[in-house]
This record gives sequence, structure tokens and C-alpha cells, in this order.
Amino acid sequence: MTSDSATANGVNATEDSKRKSDQDEQLLPFFQPSIAERIGIGAFKLLNKVVPWYKLPGIIGAFNLAFLRIELRQYNLYDGYASTEAQGNPHDNPLRDKRYLGARHSDGKFNSLDMPLMGCKGMRFGRNFPRHVTGKPTEEELWTPNPRMISDKFMARRDFIPATTLNMLAAAWIQFQIHDWFNHVQSEEKFNVPLPDGGDPWPHPHMEIFRTKPDEVRDSSDIKCPGYNNENTAWWDGSQIYGSSEEATKALRTKLPDGKLTLDDTGIASFLPRDKDGNPLTGFNSNWWIGMEMLHTLFALEHNAICDALKAAYPDMTGDQIFDKARLVNCALMAKIHTVEWTPAILAHPALQIGMAANWWGIVGEKLTKMLGRISKTSEIISGIPGSGAEQDGAPYSLTEEFVSVYRMHSLIPDNIAFFSATTGKHIQTIPVESMTFSHASEPLRTSLLTFPDAFYSFGINYPGAITTRNYPRFLRQLHTPDGQTRDLGTVDILRDRERGVPRYCAFRRLLRMSVPSTFEELTGGNTILANELREAYGGDIEMVDALVGSHAEPVIPGFGFSETAFRVFILMASRRLKSDRFIAGPPHGAEGEEVGGWNEGTYTKVGFKWVQDMGMRDVLGRHFPELRGHLDKGKGKNVFAPWVKMAESERYKGVETNAPV
Repeated sequence: MTSDSATANGVNATEDSKRKSDQDEQLLPFFQPSIAERIGIGAFKLLNKVVPWYKLPGIIGAFNLAFLRIELRQYNLYDGYASTEAQGNPHDNPLRDKRYLGARHSDGKFNSLDMPLMGCKGMRFGRNFPRHVTGKPTEEELWTPNPRMISDKFMARRDFIPATTLNMLAAAWIQFQIHDWFNHVQSEEKFNVPLPDGGDPWPHPHMEIFRTKPDEVRDSSDIKCPGYNNENTAWWDGSQIYGSSEEATKALRTKLPDGKLTLDDTGIASFLPRDKDGNPLTGFNSNWWIGMEMLHTLFALEHNAICDALKAAYPDMTGDQIFDKARLVNCALMAKIHTVEWTPAILAHPALQIGMAANWWGIVGEKLTKMLGRISKTSEIISGIPGSGAEQDGAPYSLTEEFVSVYRMHSLIPDNIAFFSATTGKHIQTIPVESMTFSHASEPLRTSLLTFPDAFYSFGINYPGAITTRNYPRFLRQLHTPDGQTRDLGTVDILRDRERGVPRYCAFRRLLRMSVPSTFEELTGGNTILANELREAYGGDIEMVDALVGSHAEPVIPGFGFSETAFRVFILMASRRLKSDRFIAGPPHGAEGEEVGGWNEGTYTKVGFKWVQDMGMRDVLGRHFPELRGHLDKGKGKNVFAPWVKMAESERYKGVETNAPV
């Protein structure tokens, strides 16, 4: 190291220390952990100075993560409003229909009986960082460096990079869940995105992107840090299937008193009904492609199967009662699948395998919990989050802008999908994903080219893309949408983070109390070519690197499908979605009316509660598509979101490498 570089690194270290000190002074905890929890946090902090959590033995690493999560709850949950008055109160927002004491309201109201608007449709996104460090950007900050240039240099796919530990079901699943959780309200005003100097292949003189619409100013702090509203409910309530309003839900149900969702049965398969333009009638139908067609149909079928089971067991139930219970069961089942199946697939690390199972079952495990019930009434570590009692940890529940940011996972989508027969394994056709989007998503399934079992088998054996630098789908970088827009979603992703005040990469990590790279080489784990390209693009200032670009460029923990930077937000918010919800965690302990809305047979029915506890993704697929059972049996003991065993014909296919450009 030269004396100049040593001096520069010394200055960087001093500046970084000052930034961290300034931020620490402004991070005020909203709740205090118990003495035992504070001891655990401190002990693991000391240990992690020598050994990072992911290098510890599995069970110790899992406990390390549990205490890290407590610290994140302490310092990284902030309301999107200046006052909790915005969350409503029972006087101004009375629960007039007692049906919703024990059932979900489609717009998300009344999950909390004390703050009835919390998490409902139209409420603001919260923050994982204090609002004063997530303010509205200046024009210079918004456009520097040029977001389209960043998309071209660091997002554009050159050669498809597969994620070989996952299958395409994992890619479709996360978008399916995201559509349940969040969707920003869009403004009628547009950004006129400047194109990079030196020319650009963009087919138009400029790129127009709709702005995010800010909420009305309720407090002076909203001027510097605008709040943005969620068009979806923030709860794990299946709004992508059921809709985010009671009116929408009613329109999706059958006219019979059977509690079911409407499906079109063609005699060959059941499909989601369509509007006059060919768009699916379901709770959330934007950003539609064949992966959404498959999973929305699957869980609409699952809802109806639950209805049949409830009707058989409880013949006196009304249609509304059947629907309410079936929705509770279906939503909880999706939450369970995401927690104990999808997450351990994309974060395939021993500590996560243990930790995510413990999120649901506790460290006592599934068998003992099913046999004896909760061993501990309140401890989520001992007996899991479901039934432990809802808790907001000092900040009203919402999903956060930073949570939205770390779930930008478009890289999972390939440009083409090779489809195979579920019965013979023979290659049928390789189809560009672009031709299976929006109103065309179901065409391969409706034209007898593919069956649903063919599609699911093909998704089971195909790889998604890796979440890394330069692996963004080509068609998404020039996406033509039904509303007449043409957009580069890579540019959109960069612009959205800047527009909404998401801190850039180094600040993001600093605010999570993580180490911060002082050089581009350190950021990229020694990849000098990428480091030099980042240095040039960001004018030599590592503090300017966008959060998404930095998290794609950093080395990943072995087994991880995305960065540790994103993971820190994930472990906080993944458990919060469960812990804040009275229909999963149960009412706060000591709350009145604990007999309703809890994690028990009284709320879910005996049949429904057993359904949630006993079923998983393998059961759902096999129930509705029996042709898949043989494939699923071959993979018993293996995660269903990991690559399935290929049939011999599929293995022999060499025409085009699966998911490679055609």
C-alpha cells in the first residue's frame, strides 16, 4: 500500500467513524429488550468481532440471529407518520360488524382493535431508518449518477447466470407474495429521465416514468420526508387473491352460498375468469405473467378445497362463515410455506434452516408443538411466533420502504423458459417469457400446448436467475405494458430507491450497524474489474453507490441467494409480518376478547387449524395436480423450491440449454 492510499484510507476511516457516530446519536430505541436479551445481544456482539454469525455452528448461529433480530427491532422500526394518531382509534373507527372480530377485513382494517387503521389499504409505508435520514432527494441526488447509465453498466444481462440451488417456483413465489404485501400509489406526474451522455439505444427521445404519489402533508416533517401510501393491505392476508377491499372480494366470489372463489372450468382445467380485455379477475393482476397465472390459480383452487372440507365438517355454516374460515386457513398456509419452505430454499444456510423452522414451531420443534401445543405461552424462541401474542415493538405495524427496496428481485426471472411434459419428460417448447405476460400469460395453457402439470414440472426443474450484478432480464429493460408505457425496469428500480429516500449502500449498512467498505475492492470482495467499473461510474465516491447496486456487487454468504445487506432487513421484517398479526401471533396478552382472532381452533376451526399445521407446498401441488405426485415423492425430504429430479427425457434434452438465450 502506498503512503497516498494509506492516507486516503485513514481519512475514509475517520469520516466513516464520524458518520457512524452522528447516526448512532440519532438512533433512539423505541423499546428496551429484557435484561436477558440485552446480555445475549452483547455476548454475540463480542463473539461476532471474532467469528461472524454465518461461520458459527448451526444452532449457535440461529441463536445469534435471534438476538440480532431483537436488536434490529430496537433500532430499526420507525412509523411513517409523525404521530400514532394516524393509525386510528376505536371511537372514530368503530367495528360495527362483529363478523370481523374473528375474520379478516379485506381492506386490512381491525387487525388491531386498538389501532384499527394500522396496516390497512391506503396507509403509509414505514421506515427501517429514522425519517430525517430518508428525506426527499435534491434534483442532483436524484439524477447522479445517471440511473439509466447505472442500469446499462451494472444491471443489463449479458449471459444468463443461473441460481442452481433454486427452481423457477421460487422465483414465481416471491412475486406472488410481494403482490400481497405492497404496491405504491402512482402519481399522474412523470419523471422525464435524462439519457446518458454519449448516446443511448433507447428507442425514444427520452424515458418517461410515473412518479410515486406522496401522501398529503400532515406534519411539517412530511415536507422533508414525504410519506408514501400502500395500495395493498400490509398484512399477510392473501390480498393478491382476495383483493384489498370488501367490494373487490365480493366480486370474486361465486353467487352460491358455498364460500368459494369463481373459477372457469373448461372441462380440461380450471382457469381464473377474465375481463373483456383478457385480464385475470383476481385480487392483484398487474405485472402478470405465466408464473402468476399458475400460483394464483393454485391457491384459488386451494381456497375452494378448504371450503369443501369445512362444508363437509360443519354443514350448518353459512357461505360467509365458510369463506372467512377458508381465507384465514389459506393465508396462514401461505405464510407458513414462505417461512419454513421458501426462505430456507433461498437462504440455504444451517442457521437459517433452524431459525426459520423455529420462527414457526419454536426450538421445541414441530412434533412436540403438534403433540403438546405451546410449551411457552409467550416465548417466540421456545414455541414459535404463531400464538405468542401480537407485539408492535414500539412502532405501529407497516411494511417499510427499505423492505420494498431489498425485495427488488427481477434478476430471478429468465428470458426464456423450456417446457417439458410432466408425464414423459419430453421437451415441448422453449418460450420467451415476454410472450407469456399480461393478457397473454395463460395462452400456452389454454391452447393445449401445455397443461398446468407440465408448467409446474417445468418450473420445478428450471433454474431462475441469480440475484447478482448484470443479470437483469433483457425484456424487462424494454418492457411494453398494456397502458402504453415502455420502461427499463432497471432504471425504474434505481430511481424508485432514490425518489423515496432509501439511503445509498454505505449509509444503508451503517444504519444497520454493519461494517462499511472503505474501497470499491472491499465492496466487491476483490473483484478488481467490477471495482474499477463501479469507481468510474460513481465518480470515485463509494458513498454514492446505490443500495441495489452495492448489494448485487457484494460477495454473498455461502448458500445465500441474496446479499447479507438485504438479509438484515429481511430477518427483521419477515418475523414482524407474523408477530404483528393477531390472526397469526394472536391478540396481545391481556387484551380483551382474546377468544377471537387468536391462533387456535376457535378462530380457524378444528379442521382448518389442522390443515394449516399439517400441510405444505408439496401437499397443495399434489392435491390439485395428481400428475405431479410422483415427481414430488421423488423429492421427499428435499425442499420443493429446490430443483426437482428430472425425468430421463428431460435430462437428455440438449437442444437449447434450459433458461439460456434462444
